[in-house]
Amino acid sequence: MLYLIRHAQSEANQNRIMASGMPYPLTPAGHADARRIASEFAQNHKIELLISSPLVRAIQTAEPFGEFFGLPIRTDERLKEQDQGVFSGRGYDEIKTLSGYEHRPLARWDWLPEGGESYKMVATRVMSFFQEYSEIFKTKNVLLVTHAVTFRLIRGLLENTLPTYPEGFPNNGEIWVVNFQGLGWVHPITSLFYGDSRNFIHNP
Repeated sequence: MLYLIRHAQSEANQNRIMASGMPYPLTPAGHADARRIASEFAQNHKIELLISSPLVRAIQTAEPFGEFFGLPIRTDERLKEQDQGVFSGRGYDEIKTLSGYEHRPLARWDWLPEGGESYKMVATRVMSFFQEYSEIFKTKNVLLVTHAVTFRLIRGLLENTLPTYPEGFPNNGEIWVVNFQGLGWVHPITSLFYGDSRNFIHNP
């Protein structure tokens, strides 16, 4: 079984900042929530492999899962958040006033922020990651820890809709469950809500 979790609340989430690939850590509440989510998850599920984005907010979310399941955290650059280039580290309210930013979430496939990545570029690295681990995902219980935009594109990949992808993405700490069959399949995706992931955390 394949499980995917969006990192818990980060300082960027709390302060409405475009985190991009920057090293924003979890808030104290995010740390506590990650541990609570891992504890509740471990009561009913088992994982054999733990793979995280190398960004600090993802690593900090992965750590309690590693402790509960006795697993090392394997990191992979291909699970990082989209690099928003010149918009990285800026507040969402500020970004709304800047020219050059693509405000339509569903129009970002080919949009390339200066110094950053397009959705197409993120999807390419996500595709590479899934191609490498495809057989492992079919046979082991694996947890991936990643980010909002990356989740959008992973969902498009799992539902076989790319270059079309969903407008929404999971709450911080929300877990997706997928019975992975292989690339090219249309996978049903189920959400698990533990800890504060039951609450809606808005990120434009």
